[in-house]
Amino acid sequence: MNRLSDPELWEYIRGDLPYFDLTTQLLALPPQRATLKVLTRDEVVAACTEEAVRIGELLGCEAQSSFASGSVAAPGSVLLELHGDHETLHSAWRLCQILLEYACGMATRARTMLAKAHAVNPHCELLVTRKSFPFAKRFSTRALMCGGAMPHRLGLSETVLVFEQHRALYKDTAAFEAALRELKQRCVEKKLTVESESLEDAKRMLALGADVIQMDKCGPDTLQELVAYKREHHPGATILAAGGINPANVADYAASGVEGVVTSSPYQAGMADLTARWETDGSD
Repeated sequence: MNRLSDPELWEYIRGDLPYFDLTTQLLALPPQRATLKVLTRDEVVAACTEEAVRIGELLGCEAQSSFASGSVAAPGSVLLELHGDHETLHSAWRLCQILLEYACGMATRARTMLAKAHAVNPHCELLVTRKSFPFAKRFSTRALMCGGAMPHRLGLSETVLVFEQHRALYKDTAAFEAALRELKQRCVEKKLTVESESLEDAKRMLALGADVIQMDKCGPDTLQELVAYKREHHPGATILAAGGINPANVADYAASGVEGVVTSSPYQAGMADLTARWETDGSD
């Protein structure tokens, strides 16, 4: 599922290991084999374990993981185990652990938010915005999908989404509405999504042919009223909630009956609390 390719992993490796590990070279320790285990201190959703294994393999380690991406690892679980000479293990250690710390952190928050939403609305999707870390969209998307989230927009070429900033370019409301009707005619393969900030405006956009209404920074009560109106008058339409949705309030928004909550919160999850344990196998 959307795994990172070897060229992408090599690019990541070369950013941290452009030539060699200077510290281990200068220490000049005698050749010896060792085992490196990366463990989690908390319960986490495993994410990008396959990539961590592959990084180890690319650097010459024997690598394995008992946790497929998307599975849940209990505190104390070994997410990754690497075997090899100590110099190779030192090269792979932080590359693998940091990748897992970020990936598992994002996946765990996504799974937590999705569980809270499904507890009150089993048909509500957790949709992550395109506000990923710059230069890390593929990695972030992969990690969040491991946690059960789906991309809201992977990029500007994918979906039709009309914002207030688009509306502002028209001379008046009539001109915008005329343009929206024409846009609806041209969206022969795409759904027309319009962002709205009020109940009355959302109703008007539905009347003009919007397939999806994205309500920005509206309270659950307003959303509940809009969902009821949509079910009666536009049952084929979709209502999304967006703006400030996080683990503390996602259940409130999902309970309104919306089909999806749009959020950037999982990107800010921080790093999972992982640690590494070394075991020396002896000299070669």
